[in-house]
Amino acid sequence: MKNIFKISILAVIGTLWLPSCADLEPEFSDVIPAEEYFVNEDAFISALGSAYTTLYSICNHGQLFSLQEVSSDEVCVPHRGPDWEDGGQWLRTHKHEFFDGEGVFNNVWGWAYGGISNCNRLIATFEENANEQSDAFIAELKTLRAYYYLVLVDVFGNVPLVTTFDVPEDFKPSTESRSNIYAFIETELLANVPLLSRNVDQTTYARMNYYVGQAMLAQLYLNAEEYNGSAEYAKAVAACDEIINGGGYSLESNYFNNFAVNNDGSKENIFVIPYDAVNAGGFNLVQMTLHYESQKTFSTVDQPWNGYCSLADFYNSFEEDDVRITGGGRGYGVLLNGPQFALDGSRLVDGADSYYEDTDGRDVNFNPELNELEPGAHRDGGARLSKYEYEVGTQNTMNNDFALYRYGEILLNKAEAMWRMNSGSQEALDLVNMIRERAGVAPFASLTEDNFLAERGRELCFETKRRTDLIRFGKWGDAWWAKNESSPEKKLMPIPADQIALNPNLSQNPGY
Repeated sequence: MKNIFKISILAVIGTLWLPSCADLEPEFSDVIPAEEYFVNEDAFISALGSAYTTLYSICNHGQLFSLQEVSSDEVCVPHRGPDWEDGGQWLRTHKHEFFDGEGVFNNVWGWAYGGISNCNRLIATFEENANEQSDAFIAELKTLRAYYYLVLVDVFGNVPLVTTFDVPEDFKPSTESRSNIYAFIETELLANVPLLSRNVDQTTYARMNYYVGQAMLAQLYLNAEEYNGSAEYAKAVAACDEIINGGGYSLESNYFNNFAVNNDGSKENIFVIPYDAVNAGGFNLVQMTLHYESQKTFSTVDQPWNGYCSLADFYNSFEEDDVRITGGGRGYGVLLNGPQFALDGSRLVDGADSYYEDTDGRDVNFNPELNELEPGAHRDGGARLSKYEYEVGTQNTMNNDFALYRYGEILLNKAEAMWRMNSGSQEALDLVNMIRERAGVAPFASLTEDNFLAERGRELCFETKRRTDLIRFGKWGDAWWAKNESSPEKKLMPIPADQIALNPNLSQNPGY
C-alpha cells in the first residue's frame, strides 16, 4: 500500500537530487503555470510529497530518534575504546549533562523547521491557486505542520512560531511561550483534522488522515499538564475514542507484524514513515546498533557501527515469557542478546587487537550487563536494538516502515488518561491487560505508577516515546545506570547555541 504515495515522494527526491549531479543549464521550452497545473488530485499529491520528505530524517543517527532514546533509561551509546567517544555528546546525553552546543539539538531544530518551511511554502502555493480541491490538501499540510510543532513543543518548549513562507531575508522571530505553542497546535488540529479523509486504505497510507490527527490530539492532551499547566485527560480519552470507535485499526495478533520488513499491511500502524532502502532511505538502525561482526549474521551490505544498545535494567524489566523479548516465532525479540552466530551457524568471533581485554579472538556475546559506560565499554556489551526486523542482505538503510503512531499506543494512552482521572478505573486496567495478553504475560491485578510506566516501556520501546513518558511520570530526573539523579532536571532541551548565534531574539530555556 505504501507505494502509491511514495511515488510522489520519490519524484520529489529525484527532483532535488538532479541539479547536483551535473553543472548543466537546462532550457525549458514550455512551463505550465501554477493555475493550470493544480487542476486535479494527482497534481496536488505530487506537490504534497515534498512536505513529507523531511520526516525521513527522524531515524538517522543524531536526529530525533537518537535524542529521545539515548536520553532515556532504555538506550545508551557506550564509549568503546577508540569507538563512539564522539566528543562525549552521547555520554552527556545519557547522563543528562548536555549543553546547548550539542549537535543533536541543532539537528532536531533544523529538521523540524525545515519541515515547517516546506509546509508553509506549499500552503501558500495551494492558497494562491485555490480551487474546489485545495482546502483538503491545505488542511493536510496544516496538520502535518502541527506535527512538527508537536515535536518542538515537546523537546524545546519555547520556540518561534512561523506560519508564513514569504518572510524578509533578515527575519528573526522571537521565542513564543510553550503554552502559546500548545494553543496553536490545538487550534490548528481542531480546525483542520475534521477536514481530513477518514479512509484507512492505500489512499491515506503514510499521510495525515482524520485518525492520525486524533492520535496527535491524544498525545497533546495526554501531556497538556506538562506543556501548558492544565490537565486535559478527558479530551485525551475523547481523541482516543475517535480512533477506537472508527473501526479502521486493531491490534495485530502478532506484535512483530508491526515491525516486519514488509509491514505496510499492519492493521495497527496508524501513521508511518514509508522507508525504502533504494529510493527513500534514512532508517539506519541496522548500522547504529549491530556489532561489526553482525554483518555475517544478516549479510548486511555494509559493516555495522557497533553503537547503540539497551540498559540492563530495561532488558530485565521483561518477564521471561514475554513474547516481546522472546520474539515468538521470529527468533529474536525487541532486543538481541546472548551468543551470536553467522548465517552458516558458526559462532561470531571478534578479532579486535588486544587493546580490548574482552576481545582479541573472543566469541561475540551480547551481554545485557554492560561493564561500564566509558571509556572501555566491551565491544559486545549490551543487548542490541532489534524491534524492527533485520532483513538478510539489507543495505545500510532499512525497508521497514517506521511507526510514529499505532493502535497499541492509543489503547495505552486512553488507559493512562482514564487512570489519571480515576486510579481504580476497571476500563483502564482492561485496556492495559489487552496489551499484556498479546505479549503472553499474566494480567495486572491493578495499575500503579511503576507498573504502568514499565508496561509502556516494554510495549513502545524504541518508538521515540520514552523521554516524554519519563517526564510525564515524574521519573525523568531519577538516577539510572551510569546516571546520577538530575539536579536540576533538564526537562526542556536547550535552544541550540548555533540558532541563538544566528537569531539573538531567541530566548534560552532556563538552566542553560
